[in-house]
Amino acid sequence: MRDYLLFVRQNLALLTFGFMTVFTGNLGQSFFIAWFGAGIQESLDLSAGVYGSAYSFATLCSAITVIWAGGLIDQMPLRRYVVLISMGLALALLVLSQTQSLPLLLLGFFLLRLFGQSLLPHTGSTTMSRYFKDGRGKALSLASSGMPIGEVVLPVLAVASIAWVGWQYTYLGLSLSVLLLMLPLFLWLLGKSPRLDETSSPEQTAEDKTVPGQLNKPPGRGAVLRDYRFWLALPGLIAGPFLLTGLFIHQNFLLSEKGWSMNWLATCFIIYGTVHWVSSLISGAVVDRLRAPRMLPWILVPLLACMLTAAFVPGQWSAPLMMALLGVAAGAMPPVTGSLWPEIYGTARLGAIRAMNMSIMVLSTAISPVLFGYFIDRSVSGAQLYGACSVFVAVALVLMCLSYPANSRPVANS
Repeated sequence: MRDYLLFVRQNLALLTFGFMTVFTGNLGQSFFIAWFGAGIQESLDLSAGVYGSAYSFATLCSAITVIWAGGLIDQMPLRRYVVLISMGLALALLVLSQTQSLPLLLLGFFLLRLFGQSLLPHTGSTTMSRYFKDGRGKALSLASSGMPIGEVVLPVLAVASIAWVGWQYTYLGLSLSVLLLMLPLFLWLLGKSPRLDETSSPEQTAEDKTVPGQLNKPPGRGAVLRDYRFWLALPGLIAGPFLLTGLFIHQNFLLSEKGWSMNWLATCFIIYGTVHWVSSLISGAVVDRLRAPRMLPWILVPLLACMLTAAFVPGQWSAPLMMALLGVAAGAMPPVTGSLWPEIYGTARLGAIRAMNMSIMVLSTAISPVLFGYFIDRSVSGAQLYGACSVFVAVALVLMCLSYPANSRPVANS
């Protein structure tokens, strides 16, 4: 704890920037958008199927676009990139506040998922990975804690604001807040950070200078795709977001199979958020000591235990156990995977590498609700569905052990 406090005090401005970008990115996350769904469907007279299809289509389009847009952080000054991303998020919220038709809703969702869910957290996490070599895990864990804190705070504010002024004025207020409050705050925090030297290009960070020839042609997406370790690790890397999305989107099936009430599950989400935050902080400190490749398989162990609990543990008290295990898994993943890419591939093309992986994760979250729904509609039991998920995680765990943990050698310049 003393190490954490000293680390925060020495790097307060840049760490706060990382935290606030992830926190603000929650405006584009599914858990926050869900609170506006009923109002949007009623105002636009949309069925649940049309609304869900619009949301999935916009998410898929954002997943494709982020491959290009996320890589731009390697090619322009960070402050300029932050301005563009923040203005994009403000525009997304403004479009949604004026939505009166399905095409406008599609545009708003696309922009919100692109700039909110993807690019703003991507900016914060890439900055933490790039500018912190020593203490990278702690920096990533502190930044990623913006998500669980947002999961606790933002729904309460959204519900109160929607009840007070309606969903459209709430989105309008959020748009003005991003433009007039958050963007100036981001720029001020970057200006206060002594670590940030934008007279150098992203290719000239301290970590890359230690590798002979790194400035010539550093490893990028091609190096990742040609690396057999990436393909072995990929099922494990997508397991968390894939299964969590399927589990949460089809939570009514989980409730009916386990005999839980909605209020009981909502109460247990407090456990999820708390454990998520604590797990993130602990994982950040551990990954700085043990390094990311050694930690990689361990992020799947609590996820496997969660799926086994969902499949085979009955009773009301399996709910808090499941939420706690999910919180451990969700909290551990960002510090570990966020540290893995720069350790193996360097930081010069880190934005492009992270954007590619983020696109794959977003695509997996678009597929899992459809796949879960397919099996649920065919009357599979909870034990069968979540048991199959357990097998998937177990196989992914074995493959992950054979990837970077078995060979943690950094990739040479291509």
